[in-house]
Amino acid sequence: MKALVCIPTYNEIENLPLIVPEILKRDTRLSILVIDDNSPDGTGRWAENEAQKNPRVHVLHRKEKRGLGQAYIAGFHWALERDYDLILEMDADFSHNPDYLPDFLAAAEETDLVIGSRYIKGVNVINWPIGRLLLSYYANVYTRIATGLPLRDATGGFKCYRRRVLEAIDLDAVRSNGYSFQIEMSFRAWRKGFSIKEIPIVFVDRERGSSKMSQKIVREAVWMVWRLRLWRLLGRL
Repeated sequence: MKALVCIPTYNEIENLPLIVPEILKRDTRLSILVIDDNSPDGTGRWAENEAQKNPRVHVLHRKEKRGLGQAYIAGFHWALERDYDLILEMDADFSHNPDYLPDFLAAAEETDLVIGSRYIKGVNVINWPIGRLLLSYYANVYTRIATGLPLRDATGGFKCYRRRVLEAIDLDAVRSNGYSFQIEMSFRAWRKGFSIKEIPIVFVDRERGSSKMSQKIVREAVWMVWRLRLWRLLGRL
């Protein structure tokens, strides 16, 4: 089994050199693809140098910052072209703890899409302001009600896909580019009948670097939820 961890980066030079070895030591089957959006802080250069030294590290350079969703789509295409069996999503900032990676690999033996959930066993988020925590929690309630997607954490970005899921989805038709990308991808997988399992994780807010959250990302998610509801009512996907 070949498993690839896709990590989109923009100005993550403080985090990437720390998290790469932590990921690789969790399981010898894991490789890493850094998808860098031309970070001015040298993140891409570090990834390139590391890839030259370590055959389990790869880097995909993009010319400009084009958003989280498009970075993952590029990574998914790269992984499918190279016959990876499992494709994982993960942040570079340690908000997604590498300790959970063996749990994802184990769950993926029987499940098509595995999602690390912050809300399946209470609320497991550390160091977020109460306003952002409430926004995230109720965004997931809102998503379940509006779309019918049976997930406690539809906006979470710590995920593992079996390759057949990504092969079945028209990746170039995915319209979301912010955090609503996570909702849309899970919705498409669910509507195609793939099995989905949430496993509990504890999410810890980043200690180094800056968050990419913005009001534009929030607005995109609000409208995407209703677009997905309409697609469901019309029998699309």
